[in-house]
Amino acid sequence: MQRVSSFGVERKKFSTKTLVKISILSVMAYILIALEFPLPIFPGFLKIDLSDVPALIGAFAMGPVAGTLIVLIKAFLHFITKTQTGGVGEFANFIIGASYIIPASIIYNYKKDKMHAIIGVAVGTIAMCIVGVMANIYIIIPFYSKLFPLEAIIGMGTAVNSRIVDLNTLVLYGITPFNILKGFLIGIITMLVYKKIAPLLKNN
Repeated sequence: MQRVSSFGVERKKFSTKTLVKISILSVMAYILIALEFPLPIFPGFLKIDLSDVPALIGAFAMGPVAGTLIVLIKAFLHFITKTQTGGVGEFANFIIGASYIIPASIIYNYKKDKMHAIIGVAVGTIAMCIVGVMANIYIIIPFYSKLFPLEAIIGMGTAVNSRIVDLNTLVLYGITPFNILKGFLIGIITMLVYKKIAPLLKNN
């Protein structure tokens, strides 16, 4: 029996039509960044955006490489048009988004059914939380602490949760629960709309 590597399958699928679909989903993801909104139960600098929904849809339909490209293009478009962080925020957004999209889509593409979609979203959310911890401790918060005092950043967390008193508790009680909520919200929305959109993304 002839075996085809997943890389080979992904490469074969990358026709002109597929690249067009990736481009359209990337622009949709870029637009959705602007529709971010805060939640009063989290520090004010944490805002929900649904820009990873198009990426997850693309990854479910066309594979993890396509989904990762959508996250990358979205971050690049934001970098060249709206960045206020010199690329630091976009880089962090990419690695956190990719850490969610890749495991979720690999699991779903192993067997395309509802159970594997749910498992994929759960595993992707866990991966995003782990990468989010590392990114915030070593990249995001150190960058913003050069612009604003670290005490002020932590204070935004303390204002909504008295258990947040330092960087570690900010990540534990503020950022991690936020990423859990965001991961499952993106997954739920994707699963609600995927069957309607998926036929348009099939590689014929």
